[in-house]
Amino acid sequence: MTATLTTPALRIGPYAVDPPVVLAPMAGITNVAFRQLCQEYGAGLYVCEMITARAVVERHPGTMHMMTFAEGERPRSMQLYGVDPKTMREAVKIVVGEGLADHVDANFGCPVAKVTRKGGGAALPFKRRLFADIVRASVEAAEPAGVPFTVKFRVGIDDEHHTYLDAGRIAEAEGASAVALHARTAAQRYSGQADWSRISRLKEAVTGIPVLGNGDIFTASDALRMMAQTGCDGVVVGRGCLGRPWLFGELEAAFAGRPVPEGPNLGEVARVLRRHADLLVRHDGVDKAMRDLRKHMAWYFMGFPVGSSLRRRFAMVSAPDELDELIGQLDHDAPFPADALGPRGRQGSPGKVTLPHGWLDDPDDPCVPEGADLMHSGG
Repeated sequence: MTATLTTPALRIGPYAVDPPVVLAPMAGITNVAFRQLCQEYGAGLYVCEMITARAVVERHPGTMHMMTFAEGERPRSMQLYGVDPKTMREAVKIVVGEGLADHVDANFGCPVAKVTRKGGGAALPFKRRLFADIVRASVEAAEPAGVPFTVKFRVGIDDEHHTYLDAGRIAEAEGASAVALHARTAAQRYSGQADWSRISRLKEAVTGIPVLGNGDIFTASDALRMMAQTGCDGVVVGRGCLGRPWLFGELEAAFAGRPVPEGPNLGEVARVLRRHADLLVRHDGVDKAMRDLRKHMAWYFMGFPVGSSLRRRFAMVSAPDELDELIGQLDHDAPFPADALGPRGRQGSPGKVTLPHGWLDDPDDPCVPEGADLMHSGG
């Protein structure tokens, strides 16, 4: 399949996104180091790990450090999480007023229990009026500066409570510049298969702004297939790039109709890993960088012939010199394994979504859920 697409080029506000590929914000993953690494392979829109709106308003030092972009990173894209229209408005005002980002996205896709039990994340779009209030307040804060505001959400809470079509229509009506759908319910978490037919239905319902698809894009051919099957305007890539930042080079080639490069051998993967370490050290210092890097090891080495003892040592690495010594023990000529192109990262099992008492009683209740502005993982 080639990528001679007849659909218009993806635009998010004033920004052309070519190829039409977005790096999904992933908590603890898409910091400035990982984004820079991915950008070295191909163009697209690379979103900062999720930032809590309340922490922006309170100017939490750790949060302000997370809101770091590389020199030359344009557009600077940031995802905010919030449940209160007033807090989101104020956070967006700070972000755009102080020139901290060029694009703001909102997270309504988090399926984590400690978030949904407070009415946040993937639970919130069920409350249609509250959802509309948040989008409207955010757009009003971003619009004067010409900063596009976009929204990401899931199919719904579970199979009995789908919210995505209402959420898409509301976001469009309230002035959002694009919407993105992770084609799973909150109850699915990351398990099973994403239902791409939901992306098709959202594209039919939302006609005035771009609709992006997310879920189960692990190869460049997956991205082309999603766009061909659903008619979506672009793709959002999350877990598929874990330990594979070169996926964005493969995506760029595929969308340009060029041959997709073969996967790197283990020596090249080791070089990428070392580059990742350098970028993390530059951002966070040696100790935090090495701790952060450990979680990436299993993803980088997925399917490669790396013995269990050496894998354990990589997973406990504490210094760049130690990393170099371990890299020297790898078989640099080992080819990229064909069985390493599938799912990676968290999957888990489906389960009942924890919600506040009476949450499902009135979808038009505009009240702000109490205590939902938490620091947490994105979705």
